[in-house]
Amino acid sequence: MEPGVAFGRVVRRLRQNAGLTQEQLAFEAELRRTYVSILELGQQQPSLATILKLAAAFKLPARDLIGLVENELNTSD
Repeated sequence: MEPGVAFGRVVRRLRQNAGLTQEQLAFEAELRRTYVSILELGQQQPSLATILKLAAAFKLPARDLIGLVENELNTSD
């Protein structure tokens, strides 16, 4: 699995678990809804700034968000 796909799966799972729509998450993270969608689909890899914004929106340290992505990559083998 590509890292971008794993990142997207984690973002989607966190968003759904938080009960947020893509639009709500985008607002919280100061991103565009279409960009959140592209990330969730794994069509683009996020910048460090985007990772930090999403982590803040989920009220997680960025290292925890990255750790979840690493776990997703490891479980997909």
